[in-house]
Amino acid sequence: MKPSPSEFVILKHLWAHGAQSQGEIHKGVESELKWSRSSTRKTVDRMRDKNMLRVKDVHGIRVYAPQLKKIPTIAEMVRHFTQHVLGFTGPLPVSQLMKSDVLSDEELQELEHYLAKTLEKKNGAQKTRDKT
Repeated sequence: MKPSPSEFVILKHLWAHGAQSQGEIHKGVESELKWSRSSTRKTVDRMRDKNMLRVKDVHGIRVYAPQLKKIPTIAEMVRHFTQHVLGFTGPLPVSQLMKSDVLSDEELQELEHYLAKTLEKKNGAQKTRDKT
């Protein structure tokens, strides 16, 4: 599932800071999204309904954590952008992400591996279709 740009901001915040209440999420993303608390609440609720977030009660407070894994989610977004926006069909240029504030060196390696595996699957499926 590919999150919207605003959903991605919330996911990115939760990946960096761990599970949080709606109020904590709002404080963490308000400078970037410039939203009211109600807009954050609606988006968090929508993300929960879409199974992007999981919720649990901690001492009577609802706490939200990402249901989507960081690397596969980012890989799908990178793949979609490079393929559908840029028309890129070859191996994806992960080296261009080296100065990312979101990904560690280990995560970049994991992303590169994940994208290569995704491209192999896609190419394998295309070859199968071409034979028929």
